[in-house]
Amino acid sequence: MKPKFMLAILQLRTELEKAVTMAKAERMVREAADKGARVVVLPEMFNCPYDSAYFSVFAESESGDSVAEMSRWAKENSIILVGGSIPEAEGDKLYNTCFVFDEQGKVIAKHRKVHLFDINVEDGICFKESDNFSAGSEITVFDTSLGKMGVMICFDIRFPELARAMAKRGAELIICPAQFNTTTGPLHWELSIRARAMDNELFFVGASAARYDNFSYEAWGHSIVAGPFGMIEATCDETEQILYCDIDLNEVDSVRRQLPTFLNLREDVYIVAH
Repeated sequence: MKPKFMLAILQLRTELEKAVTMAKAERMVREAADKGARVVVLPEMFNCPYDSAYFSVFAESESGDSVAEMSRWAKENSIILVGGSIPEAEGDKLYNTCFVFDEQGKVIAKHRKVHLFDINVEDGICFKESDNFSAGSEITVFDTSLGKMGVMICFDIRFPELARAMAKRGAELIICPAQFNTTTGPLHWELSIRARAMDNELFFVGASAARYDNFSYEAWGHSIVAGPFGMIEATCDETEQILYCDIDLNEVDSVRRQLPTFLNLREDVYIVAH
């Protein structure tokens, strides 16, 4: 039998002062752990306002204070902590990076956002993340005490090849810290999460930031967990809160037995042309 556990999404609002946000995040981590969560997830850019003016100012290296603090939170609360993402500085480059910590506070995974958020929606939103960040190039799947998991960041979700690659590497739960916006969020957020869960017959976690009304970038919120049948297991509105969901990884095997689409892939047929 595979483990059952509680997962918590910290849908927090990022403040303009990093210290204020970090203190709030620590309080929410402790609250989630006290209520029994064994996996705790932060949103994308949780410690940095999602605006080009802040990315380089708030950036830190892997040896910086934010990673050290998250490590301490994971260890003191004996949780697996998926650290949303932070602006990570390495040399002269910035990356949108998620660090994952085990129950001893050790970094067990590091995902740099592979697909940068460069869009221009007519009468909607224009944003070019590549003006500030470099793209990662790794598929991030990692072992935990609860099972094998994968992590991607926000715009990565729009590329089903990445989720499929994670599933084929054994991930039965994929976590996606994100900040979908109020233009694309109502259209594609829930749809994308349910589709990635259904396509790969696994649990998919969309962990959004809370909305910051009248800020230059307004996150959609509405964090969601979808199960291996593509159904919503837990969701919420756009406000700051902790969303809890019970995860039973035995459901992955059950769904794949009943409707074995993931187990019957015909890769000999659908080879991508170059």
